[in-house]
Amino acid sequence: MTVVVITRDRRDELLRTLGRLAGLPERPRVIVVDNASGDGTAAAVRAAHPAVTLLEPGRNTGAVGRNLAVRQVTTPYVAFCDDDSWWAPGALRGAADRLDAYPELAGVVARIVVEPEGVEDPVVEELRSSPVPGPDRLPGPALGSFLAAATCLRVSAFRAAGGFHPRLWLGGEEELLATDLAVDGWWLAFAEQLTVHHAPSRVRDATGRRVDGLRNTLWYTWLRRPLPAALRRTWYLARSVPRDAASVRAFTRALAGLPWVLAERRPVPAGVEARLACLEEAQRASTARRYVG
Repeated sequence: MTVVVITRDRRDELLRTLGRLAGLPERPRVIVVDNASGDGTAAAVRAAHPAVTLLEPGRNTGAVGRNLAVRQVTTPYVAFCDDDSWWAPGALRGAADRLDAYPELAGVVARIVVEPEGVEDPVVEELRSSPVPGPDRLPGPALGSFLAAATCLRVSAFRAAGGFHPRLWLGGEEELLATDLAVDGWWLAFAEQLTVHHAPSRVRDATGRRVDGLRNTLWYTWLRRPLPAALRRTWYLARSVPRDAASVRAFTRALAGLPWVLAERRPVPAGVEARLACLEEAQRASTARRYVG
């Protein structure tokens, strides 16, 4: 197992995370992608954690930084985490054991505990009660998507699917990759017994992330969903998101990308669409998809 972390201007949080990862009994190789931080992150990593592989692309690559890191991975599995999250002791071994035992699995998603309170992230209940129908033999509920910072993936499946799409950059970028994995015949599953800790950083642009997330949801919808589903979801979002400048920016940017989206549009087969359709009601009720902030 290799652990990949992307970071930007969160030196102190990253150093805490690297310290946690260094103390894991699995002793994973760690690759950090520094997305052009201006706070001395790279120098601090080299000084405090010389065993860490540090990649410096020289620009903010967003989620695509994970693609750059996976090119360096030589293990069969890769675990992602953010600079403000870390895997619990034994969780990486548990993830690898499940991926070993279930060859149809592309990835497993861990339970997320929010620190310092030590409480479950609300999204965990959504994972636990996933409506996606899947084979009974899976080691947990089948999922339609995943959260990168709490997921271990099979490297061969990740590479074959093309990794994270460069156009989406960051913000809900997992949904498109998860769908492409499903088209390739893979499954994703929630693993209740595995834990990731998340201490949300205060260094974040909530409004900017909302704009990107809503834009990416619209792009993903038109890239992969059949026409009736794409129209239905777009209409729902237009009616339900806040009526403010951020939402206008998101829809405007989504519309500006329509030429490339239509050129790359590949609606999923009926079997995969049936899985995605099962998620629509849950997505509408999800606290993670309110696009507020």
